Amino acid sequence: MNDHDDTKRSENTGENGQREIKSVDYLREVRSHIRNGNNKDAYNLILQATVRYPEDPLILSYYGCLQALVDKKFRNGVETCKRAIVLLEKRGSSTEKAYFPVFYHNLGKAYIAAGRNQDAFDALRKGLKYDSGNSDLKKELQVLGVRKAPPLKFLDRSNPINVLLGMVFKTSKKAPPGKKSGGRSSSR
Repeated sequence: MNDHDDTKRSENTGENGQREIKSVDYLREVRSHIRNGNNKDAYNLILQATVRYPEDPLILSYYGCLQALVDKKFRNGVETCKRAIVLLEKRGSSTEKAYFPVFYHNLGKAYIAAGRNQDAFDALRKGLKYDSGNSDLKKELQVLGVRKAPPLKFLDRSNPINVLLGMVFKTSKKAPPGKKSGGRSSSR
């Protein structure tokens, strides 16, 4: 977000004599903590950043993600990630649109934390529409697992016919015909 006013702000002292920290500095450190598996430290830092930059979409996106991952506030985390995307869309800057994969990655992670894997899958796939080569999105999709195509491809996956056929096919693969599932026979 190079053209964002807050990120251009120089590090100087504020009214109370304390050094002002740019939003990009917060984000750099937050990402470093996340990469090192220190989500709790990243969350504590992003809380500070939201106080200084409450309308910065990228900060809000990380805040929502970490809120779901660390604080287990799933609904708030997902809603914050969505709000960050709306704020970014309102800005309309073409340079900022390059951040959409990050926003959808964070939203996807918040959904995963909430146990909403289908929503996570959809968010991650939407992020890939903006950057088809994004390794973070691809890695997260791989963690979710690749889903098979629905039995009837011309119907939506959630269509009751596809759901029923999917259950039938799944059950028929587990127990071979003519054999009872459930273990050993009792003919001793």
